[in-house]
Amino acid sequence: MDLTNLNVDQLKDLLKKIPGEIKRRTEEATSAAREAAIEKLKQIAREHGYSLEELAGTKKARKSSGARKPVAPKYANPTNPSETWTGRGRKPLWVQAALNQGKSLESLSIR
Repeated sequence: MDLTNLNVDQLKDLLKKIPGEIKRRTEEATSAAREAAIEKLKQIAREHGYSLEELAGTKKARKSSGARKPVAPKYANPTNPSETWTGRGRKPLWVQAALNQGKSLESLSIR
C-alpha cells in the first residue's frame, strides 16, 4: 500500500482502524488454531476409545439404569423403635446422642 498518496486526515483515519483490524485478525487466527487443536485432541481420544469430554472430566457420569433401591435400616433408637437409620449418610441426632453417652453403634443395631 502506497501511503504517500494519502493526505493527513486519511492517514489519521487509517491509524485509528489499524488496532481494531489487528485485534480481529489475531482473534480469528487464534480461534482457528484452537479449533484445529481441539479436533486433533478429539481424534487422539477416539483412537484410544474415549471422548475428549471424558478425558477432560467435563462429561457428566451416566445415571444408572434404574432408581436406587431402598436400603433396610440397620439401627433403631432403643427409646423410640420407630426411629431407624440405614447406616448411610449423616448420623441422626439420636445415634450421635447414644454414642456420646458411651453406647456402641453395635448396641443400636437391629437384631
